[in-house]
Amino acid sequence: MIIDAHVHFWKYSPLRDGWITDEMIVIQRDFLPEDLVPMLVANGVDGCIAVQADQSEAETEFLLNLAAEHSFIKGVVGWVDLCADTIEERLAYYSSFEQLKGMRHIIQSEPDNFMLRDDFRRGISKLKKFGFTYDLLLLPKHLPQAIDLVKHFPDQLFVIDHLSKPAIRTGEMENWKKDINQIAQFPNVHCKLSGMVTEADWKNWKLTDFKPFIEEALYAFGVERVMFGSDWPVCLLAASYQQCVEVAKLNTIQLTDSEKGKLWGSNASNFYSL
Repeated sequence: MIIDAHVHFWKYSPLRDGWITDEMIVIQRDFLPEDLVPMLVANGVDGCIAVQADQSEAETEFLLNLAAEHSFIKGVVGWVDLCADTIEERLAYYSSFEQLKGMRHIIQSEPDNFMLRDDFRRGISKLKKFGFTYDLLLLPKHLPQAIDLVKHFPDQLFVIDHLSKPAIRTGEMENWKKDINQIAQFPNVHCKLSGMVTEADWKNWKLTDFKPFIEEALYAFGVERVMFGSDWPVCLLAASYQQCVEVAKLNTIQLTDSEKGKLWGSNASNFYSL
């Protein structure tokens, strides 16, 4: 089974979705499951993980409702306020939803010390009890704090979204390479080969731009802890869905069939308990 481990759905709201600037006009509209189905079918993808794009429980409910209506949405990564005093109660409530697999917060938009906050870490400490994974949405500058975070929670499953958004546009990777190899030393941390095209030159990227970053992720995490994700529809800023598939496929052509099976499906299935 081929799984796209990272897609988004939304009903576009200029007020709520202020992060979608005028530069991103191509995604200033609704994106719903029926829009994605033709691309999944055309590329032989069997299912996907729907990931939160808004910081609200309403977003979590929205995605859960979509998953209940569309069987190809195999799991949901939602949002809950991990810093809330009532976090354990909220996680207990959400644990009754079988398709809710994990949580995410848009850390890249927070102050740099967000992952050091005691209330955030208290929330992280509650996730494993209820069987939830955690998606880390980071920039490279956040990796040192993420390393400290995962070190303190060795039994919690983490996955780094979008390779932590390295500087693919410029090709600079020295500091990212050092930190990504360090965080990969923790066996509870996985990595998504996702969101890469939007970190490249949107109009002039080449397949070879991604190769050193993909190779480094595979070297650091091993093929057992990486998974494909398109980051649709955000990827449309720089590439079609099919091009995202090709970026990952053509830059991992050296893998064996067994290894490709892990990258394209079984790793995501195991991580998110599909």
